[in-house]
Amino acid sequence: MISLSDFNHQHTQGSLAVSVQNLGLTYTTSIDKKPTLKSRIKSLGRGKKHTRIVQALNGVSLDVHYGTVLGIIGSNGAGKSSLMRVISGIVPPTQGRIEVHGSVSTLLALGVGFNQAMTGRENVYLGGLAAGMSRAEIDANFQAIADFSELGEAIDAPMRTYSSGMFARLAFSVAAVVEPDILIVDEALSTGDAHFKAKSLNRMKELRTADRALILVSHALATIEDLCNEVIWLDKGKLMARGNPTEVIAAYREFMNVRKSASSDEDV
Repeated sequence: MISLSDFNHQHTQGSLAVSVQNLGLTYTTSIDKKPTLKSRIKSLGRGKKHTRIVQALNGVSLDVHYGTVLGIIGSNGAGKSSLMRVISGIVPPTQGRIEVHGSVSTLLALGVGFNQAMTGRENVYLGGLAAGMSRAEIDANFQAIADFSELGEAIDAPMRTYSSGMFARLAFSVAAVVEPDILIVDEALSTGDAHFKAKSLNRMKELRTADRALILVSHALATIEDLCNEVIWLDKGKLMARGNPTEVIAAYREFMNVRKSASSDEDV
C-alpha cells in the first residue's frame, strides 16, 4: 500500500520524507523451454512454461527524513532498484506499506521519454515533461539545461547521432534542473566521461539541503561515501545494515571479501 501526503507544506530537517514498513515484493518469471521430439509428440507440439518465484524484497523497513542523503548499496540482485521502483510508485508492493510525504522525482534510467529520431532540443522538452515539468518550466530552464550539457550546436542534431556520453550528458542535464522534495537516483552518475561525472556529482551536492531528501543507488562506493550521510546495505532483498556510511561500507566490503582499492571503490 502506498500513500502520498499533501505536497504543498514546508518540509524541515528531520521531518519524515519516506516511511517503508515491512515491505515485500514478489514476482513470477516464466521460462519457455523448447520441446524435445519426444515431448512434442506427447503434447502435440505445445511447449511447457516453467515459472520461477523471485523474492525481490523481503520485510524491508526504514524511515528517510528530510536532510538525509541515503545511499543504498548491495551486489547485483540485492533488491536496490526494486526498492527504488516501489518507493517511486512505479511498481506496487506485494506486502507492507509506504508513506511518501512530498513530491518525488526519479532518475532511475537516463533518457526516459527521449526519442532518438528527434533533436536534443526537442528531447529536452520530452524528457522534461516525462520528469513532471510543465512546458513553461522547461522554457524557463532550457538555456540552463543546454549550458549544463555542454553540447553546443549538437543540441539541434538528432539524438541518433549522439555518442553514449552525449546522450548521458543531456539526460542528466534535464534531470539536474528538477528540484523535488524527494529525489531518487539509480546509477545515473556512473555514465559519461570523467569531467561530466565530476560535474554531475557537484550538482548532486548542491541538491543536498535540509528541506530535501536524496536517495542514491550506486555500485560506486567512493561516491556513496562522499555524498551520503547515511547508508543501507541490501542483500537478496533483506536489509542487512544501516548507519554511518564508512561503517556500513566497511561491513559490506568484508562480507563481499573485497579489499579497499581504487578499483573496488568504483566497481563493487
